[in-house]
Amino acid sequence: MLSLSVLLGVFLTSQAAALPSPSINTADYGSSSIIRRDVCIIGGGSSGTYAAIGLRDKGKSVAVIEKQSVLGGHTNTYTDPNNGTKVDYGVVVFGNTSIVTSYFGRFNIPLTSGTGSFATNATIFNVDFRTGEIVPGYVAENPTAAFTAYAAQLAKYPYLSEPGWNLPDPVPADLLIPFEDFVSKYEIGAAVQIINQYAQGFGDILTIPTVYLLKYFNRPVLVGAQTAFLTTARRDNSEIYEKARAELGSMSHQTNRHPPETEISITEDVFLDSTVLATSRNANGVRVVVRTPQGVKLVLAKKLLISIPPKLSNFKGFDLSTTERGLFSQFTNGGYYTGLLRNTGIPDNILVNNIGADTPYNLPAVPGSYAFSPTLVPGLKDLKVGTPTAISDAEVKALVVAEIERLKTAGTITTATAPEFVAYNSHTPYELRVSADAIEAGFYKELNALQGHKSTWWTGAAFDKHASGEIWAFTAGLLPAIAA
Repeated sequence: MLSLSVLLGVFLTSQAAALPSPSINTADYGSSSIIRRDVCIIGGGSSGTYAAIGLRDKGKSVAVIEKQSVLGGHTNTYTDPNNGTKVDYGVVVFGNTSIVTSYFGRFNIPLTSGTGSFATNATIFNVDFRTGEIVPGYVAENPTAAFTAYAAQLAKYPYLSEPGWNLPDPVPADLLIPFEDFVSKYEIGAAVQIINQYAQGFGDILTIPTVYLLKYFNRPVLVGAQTAFLTTARRDNSEIYEKARAELGSMSHQTNRHPPETEISITEDVFLDSTVLATSRNANGVRVVVRTPQGVKLVLAKKLLISIPPKLSNFKGFDLSTTERGLFSQFTNGGYYTGLLRNTGIPDNILVNNIGADTPYNLPAVPGSYAFSPTLVPGLKDLKVGTPTAISDAEVKALVVAEIERLKTAGTITTATAPEFVAYNSHTPYELRVSADAIEAGFYKELNALQGHKSTWWTGAAFDKHASGEIWAFTAGLLPAIAA
């Protein structure tokens, strides 16, 4: 019998759930197009790459399918063509945990304490980006007492600082109320601005069930915000993915498990610029049809690990079960977009912060940019844009240009130049979540029960949170079962 949580989703996708599973016949593929692996990994972002390295360490062969031209997911690094300076404009910091230090240490990448910000000595302009005008008299509240009260509430829910979503039944009522009500109830308003700075990409955090904010801004983040996080000493967070890619491409597939005619080039442990066309899964293994730059390939594997966001739009051609469709159809998400700008007219020593003149807790209105921040490269500004729902890249860029134009019109900055995007990435869909009713009905218990079904495991931020170290910890917990 399907649970109430699954039935909520099945009701929304009853027609889609009836789609037939694709049929994949190995006889349709020549030997040079068949790839045999212990594990096929769909998605080469943070969790997928970590899993690939971990499984290789356990002696398992892998095939990583990644739609982008590089590994790393939300890790974006720009190299200035003039002096080679690196600027991380996606993932910028990591929690100070043993899994983070050991993973970077494995690749001989030095870490250092830091916030990832280069605005330490910058002058801050607090501006409402809707008008372009400086918000008169705005002074950030002292958050000390509010964070003390927040920490006291967070201590009630230690499972929110552990890997995965392991909620009790019943779920505590305070975790299900809108975050705005939680803030008011426990008088933590002075902490909301800082929490929102960390929860970029969530949309309007005040309307979201409290459990998502407490899970994201959990104890490790609270400690990091009060002390320091870790970042790479060479200011190049993409280095770990470049080194992982090199290592994954170094394994020879000369094994006794696979006949010689099915072996492929040692450079094809990772399939970049590749997309999944179809899957067929059962308890005995999986078949995955992949379009690669070298043509269509068939991956035959004992296990499948899926690390892409579990939105139905990502699963065209997948043989999803009724339960999987019912769960994934309930996810909604925010939009998050990152980039680097030139010709903004904002001096290098100025950080322009988006402050709502008349919003609750002076939170920046969304959709909108959170700030235009200095970087190590003169004339280059970092930007992060949040939206309550996904919008197109063209709409994001138009929004940013309009904000800068309003800064000019209001006289906050003076320049005749037009802003130029020198780097840009979409991290959407971002922060997948479901309704409070679905959480109360046992959504995450049903989601966790998917692990291992039809030889398939699941990882990524939707199964934990948007934080590299914690995603790695969650993924590490899956590897023994996948490698068994």
